[in-house]
Amino acid sequence: MSMVERSIQIEAGHEVNIFGQFDQFIKKIERAFHVTVITREGVTKILGSEVNADCAVSVLSSLLQLSKRGNTITEQNVDYAIALAFEKKETAIVDIDSDIICHTVNGKPVKPKTLGQKSYIDSIRKKMITFGIGPAGTGKTYLAMAMAVTAFKNEEVGRIIMTRPAIEAGEKLGFLPGDLQSKVDPYLRPLYDALYQIMGPESYAKNSEKGLIEVAPLAYMRGRTLDNAFIILDEAQNTTPAQMKMFLTRIGFGSKVIITGDMTQKDLPSGAASGLDVAVRVLAKIDDIGFCYLTSKDVVRHPLVQKIVTAYEEYEKKTEEKRRVRSVRSRDRKKRILRRSGNDS
Repeated sequence: MSMVERSIQIEAGHEVNIFGQFDQFIKKIERAFHVTVITREGVTKILGSEVNADCAVSVLSSLLQLSKRGNTITEQNVDYAIALAFEKKETAIVDIDSDIICHTVNGKPVKPKTLGQKSYIDSIRKKMITFGIGPAGTGKTYLAMAMAVTAFKNEEVGRIIMTRPAIEAGEKLGFLPGDLQSKVDPYLRPLYDALYQIMGPESYAKNSEKGLIEVAPLAYMRGRTLDNAFIILDEAQNTTPAQMKMFLTRIGFGSKVIITGDMTQKDLPSGAASGLDVAVRVLAKIDDIGFCYLTSKDVVRHPLVQKIVTAYEEYEKKTEEKRRVRSVRSRDRKKRILRRSGNDS
């Protein structure tokens, strides 16, 4: 295979950002595409096969565009740019970066970081109800909160309502002291965390006192009609089918709804059906309801989280395949026994 040389101009001000500490990002690109990267006097040369060298240049070009827009390049950016290059979608990471939803209280822009997240945001904008389904770390709740705060600030809705089932994650906590709000607050803490980061504690407290922002357990939704509101149901995999139906029938005029969940992390009693699973099957053909399925590729936490999610997905696939094989063998064995008993008679 013939070797070629490609080059790209990277200014000194962006070089450290793109190359990473101790050139860790460049080394990752070299390993991914089997190329050699050499930098001299602001010119970065890539040596390798024609296809691989071109892919490496496209990744560096995308990262350079992100750096020029003021982004701090992270390992997640590099990993995702490499993954997109293998799919011949290397320019997509730059297009995604231009979609700014809002800014946090500290001025940090909130925007999608993967194609899956971009599809999720687009569905929220277009559909009245959006289901965001995917593993931990894919930004389901955080992006939903950003969209809710943006709609609230733009006066597209009159209030924000956030809810989730009050259910323990695989353990019994027993009696919790304090009033009713103190008892349910621990279950709703992830919603508060996202809200504080995007809106700020003071703004939240002011709007909460006016009743314009509400964080409540799902049980509080029964009997209500929610008009002109942005409503987020988090951890929907822990709802029962009856709770999901109750929630969906609360929606009134001028409202927008986001339902998030991870089908692999259910805390319901063994054998209990999940309201999220049932809703996906029942509502799949309704036009104004969007379903966005995020995957391990959309994980934007520490890269190790992505590896953990992928490892569990592979383990669960193997476990399910073994269960299916055992089930087929058991069924065949029963058929043989029935045939023998029939012949004996």
